[in-house]
Amino acid sequence: MKFLLTHKIVSVTLSFLVLFSTLSLTIEKHFCGDVLIDVAIFTETEKCSDDLIENIESNLIKKTCCKDEIDIVEGLSEIAINSFEDLDDIQKQVLLAYSLSYINLFENLPELVIPHKDYSSPILIKDIHVLVETYLI
Repeated sequence: MKFLLTHKIVSVTLSFLVLFSTLSLTIEKHFCGDVLIDVAIFTETEKCSDDLIENIESNLIKKTCCKDEIDIVEGLSEIAINSFEDLDDIQKQVLLAYSLSYINLFENLPELVIPHKDYSSPILIKDIHVLVETYLI
């Protein structure tokens, strides 16, 4: 029972490890001057009201001191699978020795020969223990 719970915990932990190692994130930060205003992970950051001021009549855009920083955390894009031919000779020998020792660890037991398998027991006419009145306690 204890090993079953441990096995489940390890399985869930490894599945989350694979999930988060392949996950990519984009972290956006919005600064006004040197002050951090907003941080967003999956959405866009909210801009300041002073960030862009458009004058429709003269088509002028006035920029302020606000700036955006984007940090990209890339996960694994491909999981490399090595074949047996990619290994060194020493690694091949160790892998072969380990697999052969593991396979030979569990050998089949020889079949047990039961000599009285086809023998039928005699028919009891009287119960001898009751007649002799010997009882095991």
